Amino acid sequence: MTKVFDVIKKDTGSSARRGVLHTAHGDVQTPVFMPVGTCGTVKAMSQAELLEMDAQIILGNTYHLNLRPGMEILSKAGGLHKFMNWPRPILTDSGGFQVFSLSKLGKITPEGMHFQSHIDGTRLFMGPKESMAIQRIIGSDIAMAFDECTAWPATHAEAEKSLDLTLRWAEQCLLQPRADGQLRFGIAQGSVFPDLRERAVRELSAMEFEGLAIGGVSVGEPEADMLKVLDWLEPHLPQEKPHYLMGVGTPRQIVEGVMRGVDMFDCVLPTRMARNGSAYLPTGTIPIKAAAYKEDFTPIMEGCQCYTCRNFTKAYIRHLLNCNEILGARLMTIHNLHFYLQLAQDIRTHLEEGTFMDFARQVIALYPENFGSERCAP
Repeated sequence: MTKVFDVIKKDTGSSARRGVLHTAHGDVQTPVFMPVGTCGTVKAMSQAELLEMDAQIILGNTYHLNLRPGMEILSKAGGLHKFMNWPRPILTDSGGFQVFSLSKLGKITPEGMHFQSHIDGTRLFMGPKESMAIQRIIGSDIAMAFDECTAWPATHAEAEKSLDLTLRWAEQCLLQPRADGQLRFGIAQGSVFPDLRERAVRELSAMEFEGLAIGGVSVGEPEADMLKVLDWLEPHLPQEKPHYLMGVGTPRQIVEGVMRGVDMFDCVLPTRMARNGSAYLPTGTIPIKAAAYKEDFTPIMEGCQCYTCRNFTKAYIRHLLNCNEILGARLMTIHNLHFYLQLAQDIRTHLEEGTFMDFARQVIALYPENFGSERCAP
């Protein structure tokens, strides 16, 4: 079997590593930030713009794509890559988190979850078989195993019961057929309990998954608890496989994750915050809609090479946002995504040059703790 992941350099001052993930639609340089394209589009962005800013891989979501446009359309289109005209890799979330958020409208069984559509209330069912079948039709390069996202806070007994189900479903996911060249990642749950988290990683590492994801974080717990989970898991993560921290996060959290051996990140924060009028800087976010920027004829961020900052001022973008002009949201999104993708590029460069820890300390010192760390998954 062709090797899926190569570690090409390790940091001497932390568990960070510079790697390459090999997929059917090309190599992904890690650590990597993956823009979220829930319904087959990264909100407010064209595919050409994503390619121009060198987005290496984007996300789609099994739950949302199954509802709209539906598997009949995607099958006739030849899969999501052709449907949305995206030439690079795609990772699909299994839909577990979305179903988890709708679980109050249904019930969990050993076979899967009964729930209601958020669109029209239609009663639906999804389990490991259904999730993997949908992801096979989508044709994603990386398919996530169907899991139960453990709620926070949870008791040890509740978290253990949830983990038991997730591990059972992981085994069933591996029994399902997959698209040609499709990789599969298992998801480690276990809430904030070290014994459960370590058990999850140990058992999933023994299964035939090509990668390992850390789920059940950024669901309401303090940032300090998320970092504790990563500290517990770091010694147990399989070194030959890529590590993916799901739904995380802020620039500070991404750097903290890389220090603890994480290779892949996704988050809706850059696009969501953009639509709400907040722009990312190394020191946090600023509210471009605010009156303070009415006569500010400087770019969002001095020295930023994104299209927005090279061509427009805060005053103009504020005007667009306050007039509800679509271009305002687009220009903000271009800047925020460029900021995140540039952060990942800077991390890779510093890892290659052996200066990562100095860079990491600088980011952590500048960026506020727990700043904008709401749940980041779609």
